[in-house]
Amino acid sequence: MPKQNSGSRHIVLTSHPNSGGTKPIPIHWGASNPLERGPIIATLTKQAHRNVIGTHSGSYAVYRALAVASGALQSDHRADLTNTAPVAHIGPHPSWFDADKIVSLDPFGAVGSEVFSSYFAQGYDIRPTIAITQAHINMPELQDAVDKGRLQVDGKIMKPGGDLVVTKAAIEPVWYLPGIAKRFGIKETDLRRALFEQTGGMFPELVTRSDLEVFLPPIGGVTVYIVGDINAIADPNKPLAVRVHDECNGSDVFGSDICTCRPYLVHGIEVCVQTAQEGGVGVIVYCRKEGRALGEVTKFLVYNARKRQEGGDRADAYFARTECVAGVQDMRFQELMPDVLHWLGITRIDRMVSMSNMKYNAITQAGIEIVERVPIPEDLIPQDARVEIEAKKAAGYYTTGEVLDTEGLGEVKGRDLES
Repeated sequence: MPKQNSGSRHIVLTSHPNSGGTKPIPIHWGASNPLERGPIIATLTKQAHRNVIGTHSGSYAVYRALAVASGALQSDHRADLTNTAPVAHIGPHPSWFDADKIVSLDPFGAVGSEVFSSYFAQGYDIRPTIAITQAHINMPELQDAVDKGRLQVDGKIMKPGGDLVVTKAAIEPVWYLPGIAKRFGIKETDLRRALFEQTGGMFPELVTRSDLEVFLPPIGGVTVYIVGDINAIADPNKPLAVRVHDECNGSDVFGSDICTCRPYLVHGIEVCVQTAQEGGVGVIVYCRKEGRALGEVTKFLVYNARKRQEGGDRADAYFARTECVAGVQDMRFQELMPDVLHWLGITRIDRMVSMSNMKYNAITQAGIEIVERVPIPEDLIPQDARVEIEAKKAAGYYTTGEVLDTEGLGEVKGRDLES
Protein backbone atom coordinates (compact mmCIF):
# COMPACT_ATOMS: atom_id res chain seq x y z
CA MET A 1 0.00 0.00 0.00
CA PRO A 2 1.20 3.58 -0.60
CA LYS A 3 2.99 5.30 2.30
CA GLN A 4 3.10 9.04 2.88
CA ASN A 5 6.49 10.59 3.62
CA SER A 6 7.26 14.33 3.73
CA GLY A 7 4.40 15.11 1.40
CA SER A 8 5.54 12.72 -1.32
CA ARG A 9 3.96 9.42 -2.24
CA HIS A 10 6.20 6.35 -2.08
CA ILE A 11 5.26 2.84 -3.21
CA VAL A 12 6.49 -0.06 -1.11
CA LEU A 13 8.15 -2.51 -3.50
CA THR A 14 7.33 -5.60 -1.49
CA SER A 15 3.67 -6.37 -0.89
CA HIS A 16 4.50 -8.32 2.26
CA PRO A 17 5.08 -7.30 5.88
CA ASN A 18 8.53 -6.59 7.22
CA SER A 19 10.47 -9.32 8.97
CA GLY A 20 9.29 -8.01 12.32
CA GLY A 21 5.62 -8.08 11.37
CA THR A 22 3.01 -10.82 11.26
CA LYS A 23 4.21 -13.88 9.41
CA PRO A 24 1.94 -15.07 6.57
CA ILE A 25 0.23 -18.45 6.72
CA PRO A 26 2.77 -21.02 5.50
CA ILE A 27 2.04 -23.17 2.45
CA HIS A 28 3.11 -26.82 2.58
CA TRP A 29 2.66 -27.87 -1.05
CA GLY A 30 1.44 -31.44 -1.53
CA ALA A 31 0.29 -31.90 2.08
CA SER A 32 -2.30 -34.64 2.57
CA ASN A 33 -4.75 -32.27 4.26
CA PRO A 34 -5.81 -28.93 2.76
CA LEU A 35 -5.63 -27.16 6.12
CA GLU A 36 -2.07 -28.40 6.49
CA ARG A 37 -1.34 -27.34 2.92
CA GLY A 38 -2.70 -23.86 3.62
CA PRO A 39 -4.76 -21.44 1.50
CA ILE A 40 -3.47 -19.38 -1.43
CA ILE A 41 -3.93 -15.74 -0.42
CA ALA A 42 -3.02 -13.33 -3.21
CA THR A 43 -5.60 -10.61 -2.66
CA LEU A 44 -4.65 -7.05 -1.74
CA THR A 45 -7.30 -6.19 0.85
CA LYS A 46 -4.96 -6.99 3.76
CA GLN A 47 -1.29 -6.96 2.87
CA ALA A 48 -0.26 -8.84 6.00
CA HIS A 49 -2.39 -11.84 4.98
CA ARG A 50 -0.72 -12.35 1.61
CA ASN A 51 1.41 -15.50 1.42
CA VAL A 52 2.23 -15.71 -2.29
CA ILE A 53 3.94 -13.62 -4.96
CA GLY A 54 1.72 -11.95 -7.55
CA THR A 55 -2.05 -11.52 -7.68
CA HIS A 56 -5.12 -13.27 -9.02
CA SER A 57 -6.43 -13.10 -12.61
CA GLY A 58 -3.13 -13.50 -14.41
CA SER A 59 -2.61 -10.88 -17.11
CA TYR A 60 -6.04 -9.41 -16.36
CA ALA A 61 -4.64 -8.02 -13.10
CA VAL A 62 -3.33 -5.12 -15.19
CA TYR A 63 -6.89 -4.22 -16.17
CA ARG A 64 -7.84 -4.35 -12.50
CA ALA A 65 -5.05 -1.87 -11.79
CA LEU A 66 -6.39 0.41 -14.52
CA ALA A 67 -9.89 0.15 -13.06
CA VAL A 68 -8.56 1.16 -9.64
CA ALA A 69 -6.46 4.00 -11.05
CA SER A 70 -9.40 5.40 -13.03
CA GLY A 71 -11.74 5.20 -10.06
CA ALA A 72 -14.01 2.55 -11.55
CA LEU A 73 -13.08 0.02 -8.84
CA GLN A 74 -12.41 0.46 -5.15
CA SER A 75 -9.00 -0.95 -4.28
CA ASP A 76 -10.38 -2.58 -1.13
CA HIS A 77 -13.27 -4.33 -2.90
CA ARG A 78 -13.90 -7.79 -1.51
CA ALA A 79 -15.68 -10.30 -3.72
CA ASP A 80 -19.11 -11.56 -2.66
CA LEU A 81 -18.82 -15.27 -3.48
CA THR A 82 -22.43 -16.17 -2.63
CA ASN A 83 -23.74 -18.95 -4.93
CA THR A 84 -20.47 -19.14 -6.90
CA ALA A 85 -19.55 -22.63 -5.70
CA PRO A 86 -18.79 -25.29 -8.36
CA VAL A 87 -21.84 -26.86 -9.99
CA ALA A 88 -19.95 -30.15 -10.15
CA HIS A 89 -17.23 -31.50 -7.91
CA ILE A 90 -13.86 -32.70 -9.08
CA GLY A 91 -11.63 -34.66 -6.72
CA PRO A 92 -9.91 -34.81 -4.43
CA HIS A 93 -7.67 -37.34 -6.16
CA PRO A 94 -4.41 -38.89 -4.88
CA SER A 95 -2.48 -36.71 -7.34
CA TRP A 96 -3.63 -33.63 -5.42
CA PHE A 97 -1.36 -34.66 -2.57
CA ASP A 98 1.74 -35.31 -4.65
CA ALA A 99 4.02 -32.27 -4.77
CA ASP A 100 5.67 -33.60 -7.93
CA LYS A 101 2.53 -34.26 -9.99
CA ILE A 102 0.85 -30.85 -9.71
CA VAL A 103 3.10 -27.77 -9.64
CA SER A 104 1.36 -25.21 -11.89
CA LEU A 105 -2.16 -24.96 -10.46
CA ASP A 106 -3.86 -25.11 -7.07
CA PRO A 107 -5.91 -28.33 -6.86
CA PHE A 108 -8.03 -26.72 -4.11
CA GLY A 109 -8.60 -23.62 -6.21
CA ALA A 110 -12.32 -24.29 -6.71
CA VAL A 111 -13.20 -25.35 -3.16
CA GLY A 112 -11.41 -22.78 -1.01
CA SER A 113 -14.59 -21.54 0.65
CA GLU A 114 -15.34 -25.13 1.62
CA VAL A 115 -11.99 -26.42 2.86
CA PHE A 116 -10.70 -23.11 4.27
CA SER A 117 -13.94 -21.95 5.92
CA SER A 118 -12.13 -21.37 9.23
CA TYR A 119 -9.88 -18.80 7.56
CA PHE A 120 -12.86 -17.05 5.98
CA ALA A 121 -14.38 -16.78 9.47
CA GLN A 122 -11.21 -15.00 10.61
CA GLY A 123 -11.51 -12.42 7.84
CA TYR A 124 -9.04 -13.80 5.32
CA ASP A 125 -9.88 -12.79 1.76
CA ILE A 126 -9.32 -16.04 -0.16
CA ARG A 127 -10.25 -15.94 -3.85
CA PRO A 128 -10.91 -18.95 -6.09
CA THR A 129 -8.35 -19.76 -8.78
CA ILE A 130 -10.68 -22.33 -10.39
CA ALA A 131 -14.35 -21.95 -11.31
CA ILE A 132 -16.57 -24.80 -12.50
CA THR A 133 -19.89 -24.29 -14.28
CA GLN A 134 -22.14 -25.86 -16.93
CA ALA A 135 -23.16 -24.58 -20.32
CA HIS A 136 -24.18 -25.38 -23.88
CA ILE A 137 -21.78 -24.87 -26.77
CA ASN A 138 -22.81 -24.80 -30.40
CA MET A 139 -20.42 -25.06 -33.33
CA PRO A 140 -21.76 -25.41 -36.87
CA GLU A 141 -19.34 -28.26 -37.57
CA LEU A 142 -21.04 -30.36 -34.89
CA GLN A 143 -24.43 -29.97 -36.54
CA ASP A 144 -22.75 -30.93 -39.81
CA ALA A 145 -21.44 -34.08 -38.10
CA VAL A 146 -24.99 -34.84 -37.00
CA ASP A 147 -26.32 -34.30 -40.52
CA LYS A 148 -23.67 -36.66 -41.89
CA GLY A 149 -24.40 -39.32 -39.29
CA ARG A 150 -21.09 -39.17 -37.39
CA LEU A 151 -22.82 -37.84 -34.28
CA GLN A 152 -26.22 -38.71 -32.87
CA VAL A 153 -28.74 -36.44 -31.17
CA ASP A 154 -29.49 -38.18 -27.87
CA GLY A 155 -31.29 -35.32 -26.12
CA LYS A 156 -28.91 -35.45 -23.14
CA ILE A 157 -25.38 -34.87 -24.41
CA MET A 158 -26.16 -33.67 -27.93
CA LYS A 159 -29.44 -31.80 -28.21
CA PRO A 160 -31.48 -30.93 -31.31
CA GLY A 161 -30.00 -28.00 -33.19
CA GLY A 162 -26.43 -28.96 -32.36
CA ASP A 163 -26.29 -27.79 -28.74
CA LEU A 164 -23.68 -29.73 -26.79
CA VAL A 165 -24.01 -29.95 -23.00
CA VAL A 166 -20.70 -29.47 -21.21
CA THR A 167 -19.21 -28.94 -17.78
CA LYS A 168 -16.38 -26.44 -17.97
CA ALA A 169 -13.66 -25.25 -15.63
CA ALA A 170 -11.53 -22.11 -15.84
CA ILE A 171 -8.13 -22.44 -14.18
CA GLU A 172 -5.68 -19.68 -13.26
CA PRO A 173 -1.99 -20.60 -13.08
CA VAL A 174 -0.55 -21.07 -9.58
CA TRP A 175 3.13 -22.01 -9.67
CA TYR A 176 4.90 -23.84 -6.86
CA LEU A 177 8.39 -22.57 -7.65
CA PRO A 178 10.44 -25.45 -6.16
CA GLY A 179 8.28 -27.89 -8.15
CA ILE A 180 8.56 -25.87 -11.37
CA ALA A 181 12.34 -25.78 -11.02
CA LYS A 182 12.49 -29.51 -10.36
CA ARG A 183 10.24 -30.24 -13.35
CA PHE A 184 12.69 -28.43 -15.65
CA GLY A 185 15.83 -29.66 -13.92
CA ILE A 186 17.06 -26.18 -12.98
CA LYS A 187 17.96 -24.41 -9.74
CA GLU A 188 15.12 -22.55 -8.05
CA THR A 189 17.36 -19.51 -7.64
CA ASP A 190 17.99 -19.44 -11.39
CA LEU A 191 14.27 -19.74 -12.07
CA ARG A 192 13.45 -16.91 -9.69
CA ARG A 193 16.14 -14.66 -11.14
CA ALA A 194 14.96 -15.27 -14.72
CA LEU A 195 11.32 -14.62 -13.82
CA PHE A 196 12.30 -11.41 -12.03
CA GLU A 197 14.49 -10.14 -14.85
CA GLN A 198 12.27 -11.17 -17.78
CA THR A 199 9.23 -9.43 -16.27
CA GLY A 200 11.21 -6.22 -15.97
CA GLY A 201 11.54 -6.50 -12.20
CA MET A 202 7.77 -6.57 -11.80
CA PHE A 203 7.88 -9.02 -8.88
CA PRO A 204 10.85 -8.21 -6.57
CA GLU A 205 9.71 -10.81 -4.05
CA LEU A 206 10.95 -13.44 -6.47
CA VAL A 207 14.49 -12.56 -5.43
CA THR A 208 13.90 -11.02 -2.00
CA ARG A 209 11.47 -13.51 -0.42
CA SER A 210 12.77 -17.05 -0.75
CA ASP A 211 10.34 -18.03 2.01
CA LEU A 212 7.43 -17.42 -0.39
CA GLU A 213 7.39 -20.44 -2.67
CA VAL A 214 4.17 -19.86 -4.63
CA PHE A 215 3.86 -17.45 -7.56
CA LEU A 216 0.78 -16.41 -9.54
CA PRO A 217 2.29 -15.50 -12.94
CA PRO A 218 0.69 -12.87 -15.21
CA ILE A 219 -0.12 -15.32 -18.00
CA GLY A 220 -3.18 -16.95 -19.51
CA GLY A 221 -4.66 -20.03 -17.91
CA VAL A 222 -6.49 -23.17 -19.01
CA THR A 223 -10.13 -23.94 -19.77
CA VAL A 224 -11.40 -27.52 -19.51
CA TYR A 225 -14.53 -28.68 -21.33
CA ILE A 226 -15.97 -31.98 -20.14
CA VAL A 227 -18.48 -33.91 -22.25
CA GLY A 228 -20.45 -36.62 -20.47
CA ASP A 229 -20.40 -37.93 -16.90
CA ILE A 230 -17.73 -36.10 -14.96
CA ASN A 231 -17.45 -39.03 -12.55
CA ALA A 232 -16.32 -41.27 -15.41
CA ILE A 233 -13.05 -39.38 -15.83
CA ALA A 234 -11.25 -41.31 -13.12
CA ASP A 235 -13.18 -44.58 -13.65
CA PRO A 236 -10.82 -47.14 -15.23
CA ASN A 237 -13.84 -49.04 -16.55
CA LYS A 238 -15.11 -46.12 -18.64
CA PRO A 239 -13.50 -44.97 -21.93
CA LEU A 240 -11.87 -41.54 -21.89
CA ALA A 241 -11.06 -39.29 -24.85
CA VAL A 242 -8.81 -36.23 -24.47
CA ARG A 243 -7.83 -33.39 -26.75
CA VAL A 244 -5.15 -30.99 -25.44
CA HIS A 245 -5.32 -27.90 -27.63
CA ASP A 246 -3.07 -24.85 -27.59
CA GLU A 247 -4.75 -21.59 -28.50
CA CYS A 248 -4.78 -20.38 -32.10
CA ASN A 249 -7.05 -17.36 -32.29
CA GLY A 250 -6.84 -16.98 -36.06
CA SER A 251 -8.10 -20.48 -36.72
CA ASP A 252 -10.08 -21.35 -33.58
CA VAL A 253 -12.17 -18.17 -33.64
CA PHE A 254 -11.87 -16.65 -37.12
CA GLY A 255 -11.47 -19.81 -39.19
CA SER A 256 -8.18 -18.97 -40.88
CA ASP A 257 -7.36 -21.77 -43.33
CA ILE A 258 -3.59 -21.50 -43.03
CA CYS A 259 -3.64 -24.22 -40.38
CA THR A 260 -5.80 -27.06 -39.10
CA CYS A 261 -6.17 -25.81 -35.54
CA ARG A 262 -9.95 -25.32 -35.56
CA PRO A 263 -10.55 -28.49 -37.61
CA TYR A 264 -8.47 -30.50 -35.15
CA LEU A 265 -10.24 -28.86 -32.20
CA VAL A 266 -13.65 -29.68 -33.66
CA HIS A 267 -12.51 -33.21 -34.48
CA GLY A 268 -11.40 -33.58 -30.87
CA ILE A 269 -14.80 -32.43 -29.63
CA GLU A 270 -16.47 -34.88 -32.00
CA VAL A 271 -14.42 -37.79 -30.63
CA CYS A 272 -15.25 -36.63 -27.10
CA VAL A 273 -18.98 -36.66 -27.90
CA GLN A 274 -18.77 -40.12 -29.45
CA THR A 275 -16.89 -41.44 -26.40
CA ALA A 276 -19.39 -39.87 -23.99
CA GLN A 277 -22.30 -41.38 -25.91
CA GLU A 278 -20.62 -44.78 -25.56
CA GLY A 279 -20.87 -44.41 -21.78
CA GLY A 280 -17.50 -42.77 -21.24
CA VAL A 281 -16.41 -39.15 -21.10
CA GLY A 282 -14.49 -36.67 -23.22
CA VAL A 283 -12.20 -33.85 -22.10
CA ILE A 284 -10.97 -30.84 -24.06
CA VAL A 285 -8.08 -28.98 -22.42
CA TYR A 286 -7.70 -25.52 -24.01
CA CYS A 287 -4.41 -23.81 -23.11
CA ARG A 288 -3.78 -20.08 -23.60
CA LYS A 289 -0.47 -20.45 -25.42
CA GLU A 290 -0.99 -18.40 -28.56
CA GLY A 291 1.60 -18.82 -31.27
CA ARG A 292 3.42 -21.66 -29.51
CA ALA A 293 3.50 -19.29 -26.51
CA LEU A 294 5.51 -16.86 -28.64
CA GLY A 295 2.51 -14.56 -29.01
CA GLU A 296 0.35 -13.42 -31.90
CA VAL A 297 2.57 -10.51 -32.91
CA THR A 298 5.49 -12.90 -33.33
CA LYS A 299 3.23 -15.28 -35.23
CA PHE A 300 2.24 -12.61 -37.76
CA LEU A 301 5.83 -11.39 -38.11
CA VAL A 302 6.87 -14.93 -38.98
CA TYR A 303 4.06 -15.17 -41.54
CA ASN A 304 5.40 -12.05 -43.25
CA ALA A 305 9.01 -13.21 -43.12
CA ARG A 306 8.15 -16.58 -44.63
CA LYS A 307 6.13 -15.15 -47.50
CA ARG A 308 8.55 -12.35 -48.38
CA GLN A 309 11.78 -14.34 -48.37
CA GLU A 310 13.53 -15.06 -51.64
CA GLY A 311 11.84 -17.98 -53.33
CA GLY A 312 8.62 -17.52 -51.35
CA ASP A 313 7.30 -19.68 -48.53
CA ARG A 314 9.56 -22.74 -48.37
CA ALA A 315 9.63 -25.75 -46.11
CA ASP A 316 13.41 -25.64 -45.72
CA ALA A 317 13.24 -22.12 -44.22
CA TYR A 318 10.07 -22.56 -42.17
CA PHE A 319 11.63 -23.07 -38.74
CA ALA A 320 14.57 -20.80 -39.49
CA ARG A 321 12.26 -17.82 -39.95
CA THR A 322 10.60 -18.52 -36.60
CA GLU A 323 13.96 -18.67 -34.83
CA CYS A 324 15.17 -15.51 -36.56
CA VAL A 325 12.23 -13.58 -35.10
CA ALA A 326 11.72 -15.30 -31.74
CA GLY A 327 15.09 -16.90 -31.07
CA VAL A 328 13.40 -20.23 -30.42
CA GLN A 329 10.95 -22.49 -32.27
CA ASP A 330 8.55 -23.21 -29.41
CA MET A 331 7.98 -21.95 -25.85
CA ARG A 332 4.88 -23.92 -24.89
CA PHE A 333 6.82 -26.18 -22.53
CA GLN A 334 4.43 -29.11 -22.46
CA GLU A 335 6.14 -30.33 -19.28
CA LEU A 336 3.57 -28.35 -17.25
CA MET A 337 0.53 -29.43 -19.28
CA PRO A 338 -0.13 -32.82 -17.55
CA ASP A 339 -0.87 -31.04 -14.26
CA VAL A 340 -4.45 -30.34 -15.32
CA LEU A 341 -4.88 -34.02 -16.23
CA HIS A 342 -3.67 -35.00 -12.75
CA TRP A 343 -6.12 -32.48 -11.26
CA LEU A 344 -8.93 -34.24 -13.11
CA GLY A 345 -7.77 -37.60 -11.75
CA ILE A 346 -6.77 -39.01 -15.15
CA THR A 347 -4.51 -42.06 -15.07
CA ARG A 348 -5.27 -43.45 -18.53
CA ILE A 349 -6.38 -41.91 -21.82
CA ASP A 350 -8.06 -44.34 -24.20
CA ARG A 351 -8.23 -41.92 -27.15
CA MET A 352 -5.71 -39.10 -27.33
CA VAL A 353 -6.86 -36.85 -30.16
CA SER A 354 -3.40 -35.61 -31.09
CA MET A 355 -0.32 -36.88 -32.83
CA SER A 356 2.05 -34.42 -31.13
CA ASN A 357 5.12 -36.19 -29.86
CA MET A 358 5.77 -33.36 -27.41
CA LYS A 359 2.37 -33.77 -25.83
CA TYR A 360 2.52 -37.56 -25.90
CA ASN A 361 5.93 -37.60 -24.24
CA ALA A 362 4.93 -35.09 -21.58
CA ILE A 363 1.79 -37.03 -20.66
CA THR A 364 3.32 -40.49 -20.60
CA GLN A 365 6.39 -39.29 -18.71
CA ALA A 366 3.97 -37.90 -16.12
CA GLY A 367 2.76 -41.46 -15.55
CA ILE A 368 -0.47 -41.31 -17.57
CA GLU A 369 -1.06 -44.14 -20.04
CA ILE A 370 -2.15 -43.36 -23.60
CA VAL A 371 -3.81 -46.29 -25.35
CA GLU A 372 -4.52 -44.80 -28.80
CA ARG A 373 -3.47 -41.66 -30.65
CA VAL A 374 -6.18 -40.36 -32.98
CA PRO A 375 -5.05 -38.30 -36.02
CA ILE A 376 -7.01 -35.64 -37.81
CA PRO A 377 -8.89 -37.08 -40.82
CA GLU A 378 -7.17 -36.44 -44.13
CA ASP A 379 -10.15 -34.56 -45.55
CA LEU A 380 -9.88 -31.91 -42.81
CA ILE A 381 -6.38 -30.87 -43.84
CA PRO A 382 -6.38 -27.74 -46.06
CA GLN A 383 -4.86 -28.18 -49.48
CA ASP A 384 -2.45 -25.26 -49.07
CA ALA A 385 -0.72 -27.00 -46.18
CA ARG A 386 2.08 -28.62 -48.16
CA VAL A 387 4.82 -26.21 -47.03
CA GLU A 388 4.20 -26.88 -43.36
CA ILE A 389 3.83 -30.61 -43.90
CA GLU A 390 7.12 -30.82 -45.78
CA ALA A 391 8.80 -28.68 -43.10
CA LYS A 392 7.69 -31.09 -40.39
CA LYS A 393 8.83 -34.07 -42.39
CA ALA A 394 12.26 -32.55 -42.87
CA ALA A 395 12.55 -31.56 -39.21
CA GLY A 396 11.49 -34.97 -37.90
CA TYR A 397 8.75 -33.46 -35.78
CA TYR A 398 6.60 -36.54 -36.09
CA THR A 399 6.93 -40.23 -36.70
CA THR A 400 6.38 -41.61 -40.19
CA GLY A 401 2.71 -42.27 -40.82
CA GLU A 402 1.58 -39.98 -37.99
CA VAL A 403 0.07 -36.50 -37.98
CA LEU A 404 1.97 -33.66 -36.41
CA ASP A 405 0.00 -31.50 -34.01
CA THR A 406 1.66 -28.15 -33.51
CA GLU A 407 -1.23 -25.73 -33.32
CA GLY A 408 -0.58 -22.20 -32.27
CA LEU A 409 1.70 -20.72 -34.94
CA GLY A 410 -0.51 -21.57 -37.87
CA GLU A 411 1.31 -24.77 -38.71
CA VAL A 412 -0.56 -27.45 -40.49
CA LYS A 413 -0.66 -30.96 -39.18
CA GLY A 414 -0.45 -33.42 -42.05
CA ARG A 415 0.41 -36.98 -42.78
CA ASP A 416 3.97 -37.91 -43.50
CA LEU A 417 3.59 -39.43 -46.92
CA GLU A 418 6.97 -41.14 -46.91
CA SER A 419 6.84 -44.90 -46.54
